[in-house]
Amino acid sequence: METAFTPFASLLGGVLIGTAAVMLMLLHGRIAGATGILTGVLNPTDRRDWSWRMAMIAGMMTAPALWFLAIGMMPTIQVPVSMPVLMIGGLLVGVGVTLSSGCTSGHGVCGIARCSPRSFAATMSFMVTTFLTVYLVRHVFGS
Repeated sequence: METAFTPFASLLGGVLIGTAAVMLMLLHGRIAGATGILTGVLNPTDRRDWSWRMAMIAGMMTAPALWFLAIGMMPTIQVPVSMPVLMIGGLLVGVGVTLSSGCTSGHGVCGIARCSPRSFAATMSFMVTTFLTVYLVRHVFGS
């Protein structure tokens, strides 16, 4: 299994995520944690927050269409695992997000930028788990 090297697309994505996080903090004083934003849309506790949360989700969902308009083709996505494995992975991510009280965008992008010790610890656990998983899948189980 070969990993694609996409420095320009990755840089552009990082700049867009960083810009969105900074703008959300400047305009609303809120952290750009994707799971927290989605939770606030699905189970709103403050109706005044719903519109900006929905705008963030809509932006995430329409990004592929904007990519298509700009480039003329959809990005190629290859998923080398079955649907049951994807579903198990999604459940594990949900458990991790719940245990760490946040996701990679909230802790890894915004929390580290704010020098939050809790976010440093959460991001380190995300990264160590990711490295271990990739090593096991690619080198031990031979997938």
